[in-house]
Amino acid sequence: MDFDTNRFKIIDHPLVQHKLHILRDKNTSTKDFRELVTELAVFEGYEAMRDLPLEDVEVETPLEKTTCKRIAGKKIAIIPILRAGLGMVDGILTLVPSARVGHVGMYRDPQTHEPHQYYCKFPPSIEDRTCLVVDPMLATGGSLTAAIKFLRDAGVKDIRCLTIVSAPEGVKAVLDYDPDVRLFTCALDRELNENAYILPGLGDAGDRIYGTK
Repeated sequence: MDFDTNRFKIIDHPLVQHKLHILRDKNTSTKDFRELVTELAVFEGYEAMRDLPLEDVEVETPLEKTTCKRIAGKKIAIIPILRAGLGMVDGILTLVPSARVGHVGMYRDPQTHEPHQYYCKFPPSIEDRTCLVVDPMLATGGSLTAAIKFLRDAGVKDIRCLTIVSAPEGVKAVLDYDPDVRLFTCALDRELNENAYILPGLGDAGDRIYGTK
């Protein structure tokens, strides 16, 4: 599949690729997996926020006054899709410690693979913020498109989705669903299997982050 490169970007930095090969390994420990998800979120956040709007601000250095740049407006909100998305939050907060954090809770029906919402809460003035929706795995795209809908209904204009491993089916679903959303990932994998798991993938990200089954 070909995707709109103006809205879809694969973060293929050598360090990202190196960390990703460890993340995929079934023998990687829960501790190391969790840390790697955080580290990869830093790389993605850096790229996803590359074009944030700036404004001038006057600063007095120890020697003189000068004009510098700072991020303009209400700034950033991070929206993890529970529960696996929580694993990426600290990485983004490393870059923007003042960011607000909202939450969208969904689970996937094991038969239909459709997402079902059980929780949704956003920070104040969400409509004025750049929202980074984070979820390590993009499989069918059902959870991510649902989260996008919640944010659009709340008046959010700038939505940027960050995933670590994506299936082509999920990428297409997200980009087709919303003509303005932007999507960043570390890897575009081959396909989904009959149970809607990404191949080759890395297993269930939530279970591997939290040591559950």
